[in-house]
Formats: sequence, C-alpha cells, structure tokens
Amino acid sequence: MAKHDRISYICTECGYSSSKWNGCCPGCGRWNTLEEALPASPGSRRSLNDLSDRIHLIDDISTEHEIRYSTGCGELDRVLGGGLVKGSIVLLGGEPGIGKSTLLLQICQFLGKSHNVLYVSGEESARQLKLRAERLGVSSDKLYILTETDAETVSDTITVSKPDVVIIDSIQTMQITQISSTPGSLTQVRECTNLFMHTAKRLEIPTFIVGHVNKDGAIAGPKVMEHIVDTVLFFEGERHMSYRILRAVKNRFGSTNEIGVFDMQEKGLQEVENPSQMLLAGRPLGVSGTCIACVMEGSRPILAEVQTLVSKSGFASPKRTATGFDYNRMSLILAVLEKRFGLSYGALDVYLNIVGGFKLDEPAGDLPVALALYSSLTDRVLPDKLIAIGEVGLAGEIRNVSHIIKRVQEAQRMGFEVCIVPKQALPALPKSSRKLRIFGVSSLRQAFSALAKLAAEQETAS
Repeated sequence: MAKHDRISYICTECGYSSSKWNGCCPGCGRWNTLEEALPASPGSRRSLNDLSDRIHLIDDISTEHEIRYSTGCGELDRVLGGGLVKGSIVLLGGEPGIGKSTLLLQICQFLGKSHNVLYVSGEESARQLKLRAERLGVSSDKLYILTETDAETVSDTITVSKPDVVIIDSIQTMQITQISSTPGSLTQVRECTNLFMHTAKRLEIPTFIVGHVNKDGAIAGPKVMEHIVDTVLFFEGERHMSYRILRAVKNRFGSTNEIGVFDMQEKGLQEVENPSQMLLAGRPLGVSGTCIACVMEGSRPILAEVQTLVSKSGFASPKRTATGFDYNRMSLILAVLEKRFGLSYGALDVYLNIVGGFKLDEPAGDLPVALALYSSLTDRVLPDKLIAIGEVGLAGEIRNVSHIIKRVQEAQRMGFEVCIVPKQALPALPKSSRKLRIFGVSSLRQAFSALAKLAAEQETAS
C-alpha cells in the first residue's frame, strides 16, 4: 500500500490524527473518539483557481423567483418556515416507528402532482414501498423509487436524472465504498451527508434525509450532521399515544419555535389543526388539582391541562415527580407556597403531570401549576372554565409574560369564561377580550382571593 493510501484516524473531540486506531486519544485522553478518515489524495502543489467571475454583489442577486415548495402538509410547512427551500437539506429524525417514512411518503402525493420526486430507500424494497404507498393512498405518476445503498451511485443518479425533490431513507443505510467502516458509523454518516449536501447545493434540489436516533434519543452522529444540513426536525411522541409532535431544532430558513401536531391513524398521519382541543379532550370536570395553562409554540398558543396530586407520604422522604414540567421549577413553586403562604407540603408526596405528553417549559406555566398545587392540597375544585397565565417570583409576585393577547384570545376561542392574568397585562388587552371575566393579580395571595370569590359566587348561585 502506498504511503498516501494509508488509513488515518482523527479524534472527533480534539482533531488529533493517528495512523492507527486507539481506544484512548493520545491528544485529549477521551475514549472511543478516534474515527476513520478518508485517505489523503496524492498530488503536488495545487494550481491556482480563479473564481473571480463567480463573485456577485449581494444587491444584484434576485430572490423574485419561487424558492419554496409547498409540501401539501400545513403542519410541516409551518415547521419548515413556509415550505421546502430549493437546495436545502432537511434532516428528519425520530425513534423507529414514530412516522418519519410515513410522513415523507404522504407528502409525495402532493409534491408528485407538479414535481418529479425521487425516493431513495436503503431499508425497504420497491415492492414493500409500493404496498405501503397503497395503504396510505399514495399514487403519483411522478414518484420514482430507487433502492440503493451506495451514496456515490445515488449522487450520480441524482446528477443525471435531476429530480425536483429527493428523499433519502435513511442516511444510516448509505455508505461510501472507499471507507472501510460499516454503514451507520460516524464516518460513513458524515461523509454521505456531506456528499448529498454538495449534490443538493450544486443542483438546487431540496433533499429530505431520514436519520435514526440512538439509545440516548439523539440522531446518530448529531454534531457532525447538524453543521452540514440546513434544517433538523425531530418527531416526538409516546408509543402508547397516537399524537406526534414535529419540532424544529435547527432551521436556517425559519423559526425553531414552531411545532406541527399530527395524529397517527390507520391511513397515515393526519394534521391536527386545533392542538388545544386535542390536549383538552377527556378532561375531568369537578376534580381538584387541575388547572388549564397556555403555552406559546412559536406563533401558536396551545392550551394544556396541568394535573397535580398531593397525598400523604408513606416514607421518610416524600416523593416528588414532575412529568412534562421542570422538576426544579416545581420545587421552587412549592418553596414559595410554603414560605410565603404557610402551606405545608413537607410530609406529602407531590405528583405533577402535563396531560397528553406535552411539555410546559416556559414561565407562563408557573401560575397554573401553583393554583393546581393549592387546589390539590386544600381539595378545592377550581372552576372548569378557568385558565391561568403568569410567572411566579420568589416573593410570591405574579410577573407579566409575552404574547398575553394571543393567549387570552385562544382561551376565549376555546370557550373559557374566567382568566387570571398578571395585573400589568390588563392595559394591553383589547376590548374584545373583555368578554371574558378577567382577574388581574399582582401576587399569589390575590389569585387565591379571586378563587375564593369565584367559589363563593358559585355557592350562592347553587
């Protein structure tokens, strides 16, 4: 073997290069970080390449032509930032069976009406894809199937055929034959993704790449892939639940705050245009320890149910559990309730759950969590048509939150009648939202007083 053909190994942490593989990197001391690299190509001094004719003034570059494709799926378009950008690389990750291939095959039905779509499968045969397409009702005379795992062959085929949209399913099955490592390894994933990226950019072909997740819940080789692709999408959802949430982790052409909500049914994934109604379905009425919160996902307000259960502990150390809510934030709210208002949770088990597998990860969820904990401890039922919005400070004060108008409007649209908001937000609310009965509070004590007033009115009416 010639000297320049020798295989080299490079540390993914510090960049140390070695002619042989080692379990521990001699440069940084990290374990299992040496990965095989492509052999260096021979050659003498590189000749001068003049690209001055390809330099453009930014003001002379036109953006008037269409640069986005609609996928036909409103939820996916929302997460992408308005559609699929020409020449972009979109990495779609998620657990096996979550619905990645199903979603991509479904959008081929719409894209195939006006665009040539090439679906490259390294996991399924052409017959298997045909059977799945028939089950999903996908039929198009512009949808082409290629079953191949050689990345260079796939790239050459794309260059010759020039389709409008390419789907690679999945990147872990692709390989470059010059690399001796197995498909799915860090080196193969990185080099194959880089090859498809150059092909997509050169031909301006939007490309979807499916990526599997490892046992830690992250896309295999995430750091080397995140810098290469333009958009990283994650499909989230519980195995025992039919709802799926599509979330953007990285997006060069749009916001990373938007989410798409889907419902997995027998005929494939169906869009959920009203996530609030989905999350509130089956909500128990007349039960203590529940309160409705409103969280902003990008520009979309979503209502979610907060459930708490406070019970006597049978152990020396009470148990604390939070699902869908930050555990440390729950501990902070419990400390405020104990210190400022004399409520005792020290010898009690506390369980907190956000219904539907949803995550309540912003300060606006503090007040509904505090009211739900108060309701569960005192066994006082909150009004069924009540919603709470606000951040809780360490002094027990209620602070203002962003997008208060959109949150209140969503509550009104969903039929809620009472809304507890920070007092500072009252001047910003439009008159149209005053159809709701709004309580502006500046502290948790005032919020508890509002609840007592509502309870007294309810007893009087009954």
